[in-house]
Amino acid sequence: QVQLVESGGGLVQAGGSLRLSCAASGRTFSDYATGWFRQAPGKEREFVAAISASGGTRYYADSVKGRFTISRDNAKNTVYLQMNSLKPEDTAVYSCTARLGVPRRVANEYGYWGQGTQVTISS
Repeated sequence: QVQLVESGGGLVQAGGSLRLSCAASGRTFSDYATGWFRQAPGKEREFVAAISASGGTRYYADSVKGRFTISRDNAKNTVYLQMNSLKPEDTAVYSCTARLGVPRRVANEYGYWGQGTQVTISS
């Protein structure tokens, strides 16, 4: 079992930045690929970014490429999502996920989820 707890969400103006954190506990975190997904009201959950267990491979949704950066610190059992140049359309609940094996872009490939953190971008 892996437990995931997100933090760092909040309300910022368009153009601003936020850094989300996902703290993991339980199994050996460095064995798990991790990802971030988001869900806006009335919309389906969508992939944001994913990173391999070692941190050597990263994937991004086209909508966030160049603005968001996923990283991890296995010594601290934590994954980060640095979000810059935020837009109102980035408003959503952001959730951290984990899976054994390679990172994926599909939500149902992940077995462990945090409860999410709200990100709201004002125009």
